[in-house]
Amino acid sequence: MQAIFWTVEEVAQRAKQFYERFIRQKVEHRDNIGKMIVIDAETGEYGIDQTGVESALSLKHKNPNARLFTMRIGYDVAFSFGNAPIKPTVERFMED
Repeated sequence: MQAIFWTVEEVAQRAKQFYERFIRQKVEHRDNIGKMIVIDAETGEYGIDQTGVESALSLKHKNPNARLFTMRIGYDVAFSFGNAPIKPTVERFMED
């Protein structure tokens, strides 16, 4: 497979498009809120786990040239530094 050069912004845009169009409705449920999703921006394949590490390794094993993008399911940000709180964007799952 020939490597395609994409900027970081292009990888993020493509992965977010896959997420919005094809993945979100499958994965945003109570059991996954707060977990990490890693998306191959070229194929749309994805994996979900607590840290994203296992999913990234699995996707890279399938395609060493994969352009991966990581998100926290149900949140606007994946990580924060210091004491900045991270609030879920999917409040209905966090009420119980």
